[in-house]
Amino acid sequence: MPARGNALRRRVRSLGGKLLRRYRLLPGGMPDGLGDDEALRGASLDGEVIVYFPDTIDSLYQLRSWYGPLRELDAAQGVTIVCMDSRTAAAIREESSLTTVTIALDATLDAIILRSGTKLVLYVNFNPLNTAALRSRSAIHISLLHGDSDKAVSVSNQVKAYDYSFVAGQAAIDRLERYTSLFDAAARCIPIGRPSLDTDSVPRSPGAHDRPVVLYAPTWEGGQASVGYCSLLTHAEPTVASLVRSGIEVIYRPHPLTGVRVPEYGEADAALRAQVEAAGSLVSTDRSLQQDFADADLLLCDVSAVANDWLPTGRPLIITRSTDPQAHDAATELLGVVPRLTAADAADAGRTTHELIEHDPLREKRIELTEYYLGDTTPGASLQRFLDACRHLSARRDELWSRIQENEGIASPEAS
Repeated sequence: MPARGNALRRRVRSLGGKLLRRYRLLPGGMPDGLGDDEALRGASLDGEVIVYFPDTIDSLYQLRSWYGPLRELDAAQGVTIVCMDSRTAAAIREESSLTTVTIALDATLDAIILRSGTKLVLYVNFNPLNTAALRSRSAIHISLLHGDSDKAVSVSNQVKAYDYSFVAGQAAIDRLERYTSLFDAAARCIPIGRPSLDTDSVPRSPGAHDRPVVLYAPTWEGGQASVGYCSLLTHAEPTVASLVRSGIEVIYRPHPLTGVRVPEYGEADAALRAQVEAAGSLVSTDRSLQQDFADADLLLCDVSAVANDWLPTGRPLIITRSTDPQAHDAATELLGVVPRLTAADAADAGRTTHELIEHDPLREKRIELTEYYLGDTTPGASLQRFLDACRHLSARRDELWSRIQENEGIASPEAS
């Protein structure tokens, strides 16, 4: 009798969950789990690569930065994006043209990876929900992340869950060696640069700027206090006011997750948008990061991957210094080389910016650091390293999986 009662309660909870998902009543950030599982029963995925993205639309910016390279990989090996959220999957299909499915059940995912002969599973973040795909032994699991930065999340212990990490350059390997334990970064990391810089580059917008342009791209408040690098509450208003007074145009690029965890940051974002628009400058919400890069003469940002991606432009940058005593970064050389803007100096940001744009005394040093952080930035070089690494690991997967099946006494379906 208790067993039947438990089963009944489970069915009621399941029905309630389906209704919440169907009518879009789930809390923000929770995938709806409205999967294509029934349609995928017995089916196989085309291609050799899965990108596993269980997040909701709030975090889609993390995958967008890989659309260009993934299209190239799709042409070479075939790519399917697997989501847990049907709304996110619909957006990805529309934006990227890549094959995208929604899978709600672990059993469906396990079976389709094995049945399809998937060789690689790629991940663009450390979402705990990634464990659903990480269970598979028949594929090699690769962390891509969505940028290289001196944020503490770049050296999260979660990196150990993945067979390999594709990193931007030697700086990322050195960072992991310095700030992690029991992780062989030299063996587990493969430097590929930032292939999206090859696929997503754009020219400067038509029409010359009459005034210098600063791109202000703060990060969000972070998932916990230790990664509290966001400058919106401490630097933003006086910094922008100083820039505008100095005759500088501002491109404000809000982070998509701003205010998700701490409402005060969302309020500060709204106030800054109004301040920027009132000054006749631009709030960039629908443009690509590369377009904002192309149109700016200087980058002002927090500790984030935006700083490292900016390096190939050759133009100056300033990184803010957090006032939060609980915030800790995983510092590498860049943070000791470029100017750091404190909250106390924010009101003088206009003068500092003019000096850097006009004289830029650190240009040569930044150019030296570019190879350290991103490797060879010759157009096309990073994309080729990405494609070569995927091809190499796909061949390695075939060798390893064949050995495992031999040990288990199972004939490989690919050999039959």
